[in-house]
Amino acid sequence: MTHPPKAVIFDCDGVLVDSEPITNDILHENLAQHGLHIPRDRIEELFVGGTIAGVGDTAREMGAALPDDWVDQIYAAIYARLRAGTPLVAEVLGVLDALDARGIAYAVGSNGSMDKMQITLGQNGLWDRFAGRMFSAHVHAKPKPEPDLYLLAAEQLGVAPADCVVVDDSPSGCIAAQRASIRCFGYAERSDPARLTPHGAIPVASMAELRAKLGV
Repeated sequence: MTHPPKAVIFDCDGVLVDSEPITNDILHENLAQHGLHIPRDRIEELFVGGTIAGVGDTAREMGAALPDDWVDQIYAAIYARLRAGTPLVAEVLGVLDALDARGIAYAVGSNGSMDKMQITLGQNGLWDRFAGRMFSAHVHAKPKPEPDLYLLAAEQLGVAPADCVVVDDSPSGCIAAQRASIRCFGYAERSDPARLTPHGAIPVASMAELRAKLGV
């Protein structure tokens, strides 16, 4: 970018906190227990960036015999594992510090629940840091790939979408940014950026690279 944005809207899982490997491991184990054996890398391709309800729908279509209360059960299992320890994405605090130093606003827009964000962000000191600027599809708007979450975050920050940047690591999030007409950086530290670039995202492979491209 030639100049820094006026606001940055972050996805949560896989961008702020390194929670996706934990969640994907649980999904892999749980679905196998219900008769659906999906390779670990395929779990990521199918489900990262979606909703747990959507995971259940897809799993049933693929032949999993899930109980009616599966969504509640899997949330309980995921939350318990996340509470045991969810690390921050490497160097993300440096990005937030740099944005603060430049007076650039930021927010979170996630398909995950507020409870999940409280667990993952709370244990890392980010729950308070993002207070009043966390937007969940469970509460505030339609989930990604619809643009609603990112448009709402921009509105609440008081910044036009054209002056914002989204940082997301999933195709659904990059599509949401594209539909919102917000520039998107596709965070691909451990994944194939080719998953994100078809949806208009500019790939970044580290938080250091993100800082450089943000101009902070």
